Amino acid sequence: MSTWLPKRSKAIRDPGDVMSGCVLLAVSAFLLFYLVPNYISEPPILQNPMMSPRWLPRIVAGLMIVFACLLIAQGLLVDNTAKEDGRRIEKGPRLRFAMMVVALVVYVGLFEALGAVISGIMATLILFAAHPVRTWWVYGLAFVLPAAVAFVFVKVMNVPLPLMPF
Repeated sequence: MSTWLPKRSKAIRDPGDVMSGCVLLAVSAFLLFYLVPNYISEPPILQNPMMSPRWLPRIVAGLMIVFACLLIAQGLLVDNTAKEDGRRIEKGPRLRFAMMVVALVVYVGLFEALGAVISGIMATLILFAAHPVRTWWVYGLAFVLPAAVAFVFVKVMNVPLPLMPF
């Protein structure tokens, strides 16, 4: 006997994407609605709202909310059962993970002592070594990107950073 009701399809096609999207959504909502308003203070007189210390964290939290919603939608709509799916998680070597942790420790540990530029260069070089980059000119970006990011933070956003140890 057949029924006129359509076959019920699986509502959640990728539970991993939906779960990680929900976690990201909760964390970003906590950041946007609790941490930013309660723990980042604004000076009493602001000439421009974009000069507020809350501006960049609000932008980041808003983008995190958008990406979390997109991740949830992807988990509900996109089927990942194909063997050739590019989103499959493949574990890399433990040395790569260890080098990524070392890069983080180097950056955070040496930020105050060596400055943002030198610690950024060292961490970027370690990350490039962890992920086998074979093109020689890409290593030049390890020197340009930390300097450019420090320049944007210091000159454009007026965030005081320790640039150099001398």
